[in-house]
Amino acid sequence: MNPVKPLEKIRAILRRKKADAFLVTQPENRRYLSGYTAIDHSISESSGVLLIPVAGIPLLLTDSRYYLQACKEANGYKVILVRTSLVSSIKQVLPQLGVRRLLFESHYVLHSTAVKLEELGRQQNMETVPVHGMVEKLRTIKTPGEVEKIRKAVALNERVFQEIYGVLAPGQSEKEVAVAIESAMMLKGADGPAFPTIVASGVNAAGPHAVPTDKIIKEGETITIDMGLKLNGYCSDMTRTVVLGRTDKRTREILTLVRRAQLSALKTIRAGILASEADRAARKIINEAGFGRYFGHGLGHGVGLAVHEAPYLNRKRRNQLRAGMVVTVEPGIYIPGWGGVRLENMVVVEEGGCRNLNRDTTFLDL
Repeated sequence: MNPVKPLEKIRAILRRKKADAFLVTQPENRRYLSGYTAIDHSISESSGVLLIPVAGIPLLLTDSRYYLQACKEANGYKVILVRTSLVSSIKQVLPQLGVRRLLFESHYVLHSTAVKLEELGRQQNMETVPVHGMVEKLRTIKTPGEVEKIRKAVALNERVFQEIYGVLAPGQSEKEVAVAIESAMMLKGADGPAFPTIVASGVNAAGPHAVPTDKIIKEGETITIDMGLKLNGYCSDMTRTVVLGRTDKRTREILTLVRRAQLSALKTIRAGILASEADRAARKIINEAGFGRYFGHGLGHGVGLAVHEAPYLNRKRRNQLRAGMVVTVEPGIYIPGWGGVRLENMVVVEEGGCRNLNRDTTFLDL
């Protein structure tokens, strides 16, 4: 992806908003606009910020830990070495750029930093304006190059799953399996897990975001494995529910029902529909079977540089799906005291439908 193109779109937005510059603090947005790949360990430990003027050379401000990396990766950006604090460096640079109206990302900045920016604005007779979603909106539509990176991440994720599934056996703990999955990801060349791997068996699988425990996996119970990895910065996300040994009638019925719900959504998704329509297509199948109260979360979410990003597919979302969006389709049924079933694939939204990026069909063997 050429970072110049989204940068030009951001500058067009700045002109419409009559702003002089935009301060970018969110890590995935920073990478999307500059190509700079450093990560933040937390919102309070920034590895740098972008300061994009409406015209002229954009800036990347970072400290000595990341300076050489920034110089190497952020093509087209002037890298400023931060010697004291980011806010102090921003204070020095803004007058040089003639900034009188500064936009900043309200959703990824500490309150204390926002207060400092407001104080800086008063000192320099500058208006500070919080904004939300400027870059994220651009990120929802993937370029063909981005889709290919995501496809490769999905393919590698599936190879890891098949390796672990091949040796999955009763007597292993949930934690053992989760550790094996994340180790295999790294050994096969992934950047790392896209999120903490979920392995939940039996009654633990009734929690959609269960945390792996020391519980021993047994024959005949459902095992939900929700796993994803990053490859070249882009994420994958897949869930499979499997059973070791014989599958009882109730489990088969629920697995079949969840698969039918997923297929209904896959047939519905295409450019132009509302996100809520996709959710409704899957939820209708589960509701009509009498399990509606056990499907509490939305159908899916966007995936890209972040594993959870716009668009979000749930009952309340009225936004339209557009060609080039990459989303998950993951209906589920979770029954307290019994367990749970979730199936999750990733698809690319297209004009006449959607393209499934997953090839794994392990769940069809049950």
